[in-house]
Amino acid sequence: MEPHEELAENLGRAMALGSQALVRWRELSAQAPPDALEGLRGAFDEALRRLATEPERLAAANQELGERLGRLWEDARRRSQEPPGAAPTRPARGDRRYRDAAWDTHPWLDLLRRGHQVGAEWLQQMVEHAPGLEPHTARQARFFARQLSDALSPANSPLLNPEVLRTTLETRGRNLVRGMERLREDVERGQGLLVPRMVPPRAFQLGRDLAATPGEVIYEAPLFQLIQYRPTTTCVYRRPLVIIPPWINKYYVLDLRPENSFIRWAVEHGYTVFLLSWANPDERFADLDLEDYLLQGLVPALDAVERATGERQVLALGYCSGGTLLAAALAWWAARGEERVQCATLLAAQVDFSDPGDLGVFIDPAQLERLEDTMRQRGYLEGSALMNTFNLLRAGDLLWSFAVDGYLLGREPSPLDFLYWNSDPTRLPARAHATYLRELYLRNRLVQPGALSFGGVPLDLRRIQVPLYLLAAREDHIAPARSVYQATRHVSGPVRFVLAGSGHVAGIVHPPATGRYGYRVWERDEPAPSFQAWQEGAREYPGSWWTDWDAWLVPHAGPHTPPRPPGGGELVPLEPAPGRYVRVRAMAE
Repeated sequence: MEPHEELAENLGRAMALGSQALVRWRELSAQAPPDALEGLRGAFDEALRRLATEPERLAAANQELGERLGRLWEDARRRSQEPPGAAPTRPARGDRRYRDAAWDTHPWLDLLRRGHQVGAEWLQQMVEHAPGLEPHTARQARFFARQLSDALSPANSPLLNPEVLRTTLETRGRNLVRGMERLREDVERGQGLLVPRMVPPRAFQLGRDLAATPGEVIYEAPLFQLIQYRPTTTCVYRRPLVIIPPWINKYYVLDLRPENSFIRWAVEHGYTVFLLSWANPDERFADLDLEDYLLQGLVPALDAVERATGERQVLALGYCSGGTLLAAALAWWAARGEERVQCATLLAAQVDFSDPGDLGVFIDPAQLERLEDTMRQRGYLEGSALMNTFNLLRAGDLLWSFAVDGYLLGREPSPLDFLYWNSDPTRLPARAHATYLRELYLRNRLVQPGALSFGGVPLDLRRIQVPLYLLAAREDHIAPARSVYQATRHVSGPVRFVLAGSGHVAGIVHPPATGRYGYRVWERDEPAPSFQAWQEGAREYPGSWWTDWDAWLVPHAGPHTPPRPPGGGELVPLEPAPGRYVRVRAMAE
């Protein structure tokens, strides 16, 4: 077969496979959870309607856009007449969409790239200046405009992306055939939501490659398994460390590979570590409420830790929603006069949701009603729906780059541990998730004294007097640092607030051996009057916050005692870590 004939045949196959994927997506999307962007389209439309009421401003903006594009055109025309090797323009730093050198060296491709950037800036400015928009609607409109701009990038087009065109010619279209086959597979995996594959299937195995820190499940309840990790030091601190991971993700983000496992590091530094591994809920958990994560989760877990070690007081650490739960638990125990926690660590955890960041665009009464209706039908929220929402927060990195690599270039993704974990989402119980969004995100009731009750006990964060280590990450798009900081205003005990580098995961999973980001600490005697003042006055330190946390925690950990292996107390091992619960998948690999 001649090369051009093979190319034509493969292009035809790719088009047929793409059509099949589109038909199947339409079939599945009818039963899928609502698209996260569906509730934002109305805000964008409203911004456009408001702009139409000011034709003079619109005309002036259009004229400015035309002038900027005209200058780009003249620049491209001039560069096209220059000899090869002239200095190229450069894309925005870190923009992986334009990694191919042709975007810089070819004047007309450079025109497309820069023209798209100008158009995206123009659209954002237009939406920002739409008159009379309510602040929440304005944020939604800006977010939707950003998603629209990301989707319309010329890098996403097989007819404009030079790397795709070159690869298509070199492989005679086999890249597009592979890509459309993968698209069809991803449509099935996402059950109506498009979730591009980020890692190769079966790239890692839990218990061997990830979540491999040695330990045993020593207690099991319907909602969680309790893991006790095997000590590796000749002595341990007396007080055990209990880790409460988020239930909206799987715990092994804290136990990835041995070299970046926070859990392994804590064990190696002399802590007796316990961890709650949450169940991946199905329809049987439909009526589970938010308070049950405390009453049926954290409370019996600490009772089990006491049976295993004889220690009533623990060192508690909560990450993300697990940290929010821990804060509520501290208020609950304080109201009951119980001293179960000697000190607490909250990692990237919000208690004050008045400024939730980009996630707030998805939270309003109308969107929650649609989501609750969907969850009631199944009894839970599909893991793919939550994963899709998180991916939209960084669509360029977590959606479109994988779509181009997988569907247009036909490439197999790299086996990265973080992305494997990110592609292993959990389902969420209908009632508990509705309460979490409505009572915390929408109504912000956790910081209103007595507005929220667990087990009939009103919660008041002002009762919390135990020492807190409060960590935020500078680039966190899920729990913004300014929002995490607000916890310092609602508790009564001493707080050490630390600002790590990077984002929601990389800022937390940052072992000392990497030394990549550093962290910042406020060291003055008087508290900072605001988060901005804190940022201006905090001191920067190199290295990982893990060592700072260890130095803070040791005085609270108690004297040394002989190691306590799993099964050494009243509870016997049930199965090796990581246990069965974490292996239950919400999506196929």
